[in-house]
Amino acid sequence: MTNKPTFWTKDFVMLTVANLLMAIAFYFMLPVLPIYLVDKLSVSKGEVGTILAFYTIAALMIRPFSGWAIDTFGRKKIYLIAFLLFSTSYVIYPIASGVTAFLAIRYFHGLTWGTLTTTSSTIAVDIIPPSRRGEGIGIFGLSMTIGMAIGPMIAILITGDTRFNSLFASAIVISLLGFILALIIKYPKFRSQNNSKGFSWNGLIEKTALPVSTNMMLVMFTYGGVLSFIALYAKDIGVQSSGLFFLLLSVGIGLSRVGSGRLIDKQGPSAVSVIGIILLVAGFPILALIQTPLGFHTAALILGLGYGMIMPTFQTMVNNIAPANRRGAANSSFFTAFDLGIGLGMIGTGILSQWLGFGHTFIISSAMNLAALTLFGLSTIKHYQNHYSKPITS
Repeated sequence: MTNKPTFWTKDFVMLTVANLLMAIAFYFMLPVLPIYLVDKLSVSKGEVGTILAFYTIAALMIRPFSGWAIDTFGRKKIYLIAFLLFSTSYVIYPIASGVTAFLAIRYFHGLTWGTLTTTSSTIAVDIIPPSRRGEGIGIFGLSMTIGMAIGPMIAILITGDTRFNSLFASAIVISLLGFILALIIKYPKFRSQNNSKGFSWNGLIEKTALPVSTNMMLVMFTYGGVLSFIALYAKDIGVQSSGLFFLLLSVGIGLSRVGSGRLIDKQGPSAVSVIGIILLVAGFPILALIQTPLGFHTAALILGLGYGMIMPTFQTMVNNIAPANRRGAANSSFFTAFDLGIGLGMIGTGILSQWLGFGHTFIISSAMNLAALTLFGLSTIKHYQNHYSKPITS
């Protein structure tokens, strides 16, 4: 019997904790920033939406370039610069005034976020042994899930009704602690194979990642609708608070991330992907048709389990078939599709729910996941099998 290589190294733990601290600082802003903009700066609700959207737009724009940069100049340099800029950006929030100033700071902050998340994920793949890649990616991604779950709660505890400056200061401290950990990590040796080729627009996208990323975008469309409109849907069906929904969603994502990673490494991604998407196909009708607290919260857990299986599985597939020197581009392609799916889902769910109501819209979400399952079976898994033969080492 041979011992499996471990990914639980000091560097992996520090990278994961640094990612957790970064995520907590990031998710601090979600519940509090709209209140700050409206109450303290008298910004209209429409302008708040634009300010929040600028962050996502910036992240989408920078991801392909950050992938090229880390494949060309190395992971460590880009990661540390982005982390420092991300952390110190919180200094500007208390002194920014007016819509224009906040559009600028959110855009700049989004650029650092897009670069940081792309780079950290690529470093994690570099560190994790190829034979444990699915499990390792699942554990690493759990840091973001935990940050999403506890960041908003901590932020509300810190701010109360008026202590916004305390929140910004806390975000700076927590994020800088993550930066300090990032400084200590011993990064794998990097040898660029892109410098001789120079910059190329074609080099921004890793073609082997496109089928899986397209499938991911279709799934994330439905995720964006849940994140944005579940609170309004809760009010429509008489559920007093959506807080428990998000908690159960996060629990489901966390549990399935841990378990599915091992299955990916042992059995491959096919069965895990199919089960995950089937859970999504089943979860949305429960959400739409059983309009009681029990149905509402049961759907949250089922959807969380489904999304938690799909996220690390598809990311592992992308990294398994991308050349080692193109992992940055592969991860940037994947996360661009991830973010684009969520963004389009926010817009699409808003439009559909206005025409059809939330119940019918969530049925359409189930149908979209069924389409994603069909695409996976007919095309995505075949593409993966054609390009993957054995673990790729760096």
